[in-house]
Amino acid sequence: MNTKLNLRRRIKSPTPRFFRKIRKAGLIAGAVGTALLTAPIALPAALTTVAGYLVTAGVVASAVSTTAVERE
Repeated sequence: MNTKLNLRRRIKSPTPRFFRKIRKAGLIAGAVGTALLTAPIALPAALTTVAGYLVTAGVVASAVSTTAVERE
């Protein structure tokens, strides 16, 4: 079995079910954080900070879970 995959092949390979759920949760967290950051009203500083963390965590979770590959 060839264990070395480049990034393109890794992203195009099938993703395990668990990591598909993580990717979806990351996208949702990123969307919620983005919605809070772009809200047209003034929000407390703590909520703005949490929104920034949500966006960052969502993007990282989605990117990492996309590169997970099912074993054959």
